[in-house]
Parts: sequence; C-alpha cells; structure tokens
Amino acid sequence: MERRVVITGMGAISCVGQNVNDFWDSLINGRSGIQTVTHFDIGPFKTKIAGQVNNFDVSKYMPVKEGRRLDRFSQFAIAAADEAMETAGISKTLEGLDPAKVGVIVSSGIGGLKSIEDQVKILNEKGPTRISPFLIPMMISDLASGNISIRYGATGPNMSIVTACASSTHSIGESYWMIKREDADVMITGGAEASITPIGFAGFCSMRAMSTRNEEPKKSMSPFDIKRDGFIMGEGSGVLILEELEHAKKRGANILAEIVGYGASADAFHITAPEPAGKGAIQSINLAFKHAGIPTDSIDYANAHGTSTPLNDKLETLAYKTIFGNHAKDLKISSTKSCHAHMLGATGAIESIVCIKAMQEGIIPPTINYEDPDPECDLNYTPNVAVEAKVDAAIKMNLGFGGHNATLLFKKYK
Repeated sequence: MERRVVITGMGAISCVGQNVNDFWDSLINGRSGIQTVTHFDIGPFKTKIAGQVNNFDVSKYMPVKEGRRLDRFSQFAIAAADEAMETAGISKTLEGLDPAKVGVIVSSGIGGLKSIEDQVKILNEKGPTRISPFLIPMMISDLASGNISIRYGATGPNMSIVTACASSTHSIGESYWMIKREDADVMITGGAEASITPIGFAGFCSMRAMSTRNEEPKKSMSPFDIKRDGFIMGEGSGVLILEELEHAKKRGANILAEIVGYGASADAFHITAPEPAGKGAIQSINLAFKHAGIPTDSIDYANAHGTSTPLNDKLETLAYKTIFGNHAKDLKISSTKSCHAHMLGATGAIESIVCIKAMQEGIIPPTINYEDPDPECDLNYTPNVAVEAKVDAAIKMNLGFGGHNATLLFKKYK
C-alpha cells in the first residue's frame, strides 16, 4: 500500500510573529514586519531595513548558557521545532515513538554568519588562541538539524540541504520521500536563517539585490508591482512535522494537511539570475504534478516565491501561465514576503505554513504594496486585502541562487 504523508505540526519564528497564530494573524491583516535595522550600525549600508525578529528570548527554550553556544539560526530552529512538536502532540522525549524512525532535515541557506563575523574579529584583534571552541558547531549549516535531533533523541535520517532560498523547500520534499520509502515515519523538517549581519548585508548590497526604499520600510517590498526594486532580507524559522498517515492516525494526531507532490530541478544557467523562459521552474512544477497525480486545475492557491525583484516576478508569472494555462487567471496567488520579508533558506518552510493555513482557514493572505501593476505580471496576486476562498489544494515553489528550483503540492486531508 502506498504510504501517504501528512502534516501534523507547525512552528514559526518571524518578524511578524513568534508562533504560527501570531504569524498568520499578521499576514491576513496585511501587517509588515519590515523596519530599520537595529542589530548593528546600519549607517554605511545602502539598504537600511530588514524583517528582523525583535525581542527573541532564547531562555524560553533553553538555559541562557546553552543558548550562547548556538548561533541565532539554530536558536530559531529549536524554537520553531518546539512549537511544531507541541502542536503535533509529540513529546520532547518521543514517548511512544521509535526514535530510529524519527528524522530531521532542518536546513539553512547560509548558516551561522554572525558567529563567523564575531570570531573573525577576535582572530584579528586577539589571535587564534582566543577563538571559541564552539565556533565550528555554531557556524555550520547542519547544526540546526543536529541540535534538534540531540534535543529530542531522534536517531533517524538527519541532514541539512543547502540550496540557497530553496533550502527548506527541498528539505520538506526530501523528508516527504524519506517517509514514502519507509526510511522514517516522522520527519521534523523546514529551515532557519539569521543573516541580518554586516557581512550579509554588505554582500547583498554589493549585488544590488535588495530594495533601497529605506524611507518607507513597510512599503519597501512590493512583489509584482512595477515599482519593485529588490527584496528585503528577513530572518526566522519555519518547521513542519511530516508523518506517515497510518502512523499519525494510530496515535490520534490532528492532521492539518497532506503533502502530495514534490519536484526539484536546476536551471543550469547562471549563478544568480533565473533562466529567462522559466524552464527550470516549470520542470520542477511538472515533476511535482507527475508524482501527485492530480490535475493542474485542482490548485486553488499559489504562495509565490514573489521576491519583488524585476526578473523573478516576471519569470514566475510566466511559469504559472505555462503550467496552468487558462486556469492561471482563476488561480489565487500571493507573495507573503511583502509582510515577512525574504527569509532566504527558511522561506519555503514558512510559506508552506501559509499554504496549510490558507487551506484550514479558507483565507488567502494578500500581497501588500501592490499599487501599480506591472503589465508583464498580470495574474490575480490578491492585492492588499485578504479574501475568503475555498482552498482544497495549494502550490509552493521556491528558487535559489545557483539555479535551484523546488516545488511542493499540498491538499486538504480527506
């Protein structure tokens, strides 16, 4: 019998809410969390705004001393995982579960950038003998997954996938396949990012990838609008609990949704620019539908990658038109990055949560700041105000530097 994969838990840390309920409430009310950066002196930088997480209290999740030994991205990952485990009804000791059948793939596109910066400064000022012995495990991207597996005693498949802004989308998809092929019954999966640091900002500013609309932070990210001039960096984490259906039913879990398809591809074109005709994106979507075995016109909602960059938004629109044909005009689309900013390696996971909440609540969150439509972006992007709609199935696609493409398909559980 084919193994079906369902979602039984979710957790979120973002600039617009440090749990799923607060996050969702902000989105459907069109509240932006983008503000002037206060993490460091932003004066010399061209872009001065970001979706930073304010007042994050690591002591809610672990002793402060233990928290100091983790980079901020790992702290975020653990916080989101704790919420996901709680909503899934799974104890932190995995009581009643086989630990060997519980795996973790929680990824980061960049990893512990702040830890590297801090220790390079110490190296330059005080020499190599003063470097923290925790530097390496703080900085490497796999330690979000490693720390989560240690925290709960999960001994199943454990890894991190680094595909830039597609990292957590690939993580969820590969977790789906691990359950399908019986490598695991439960997967803790998603992504975390904490790159609002001087070097992170300097790098993206040098690429001219980020918006410079510093005087109006809340309006700075305007996906699909003709005035769009780049993305705004966010931070945080999204974590999902994926579970084999019969396993979930046996323990009486509350099933939130079902994941039915996953596709991955490469542009093989350019290190940062997407392939102009959207061939890679289209290929990943086609693969997801092939595995799902559902018609394209069954999709009611698309949470867009929607980065507010000139190339991405135009390409993504083209991909939807190619895949969905006449149905593209009926498809309800939104880019919630306009509220929570671009969370890089965590974006696919946090936006998968949006897809699931849209199905649960029958509400499409808006694309805010959509005021002057781009003629080349002419689909229904749910402008500025949330709308009520029946959502039985949703699509989530993300693209990453290096030409990485990943697509997930979700359905209401029936």
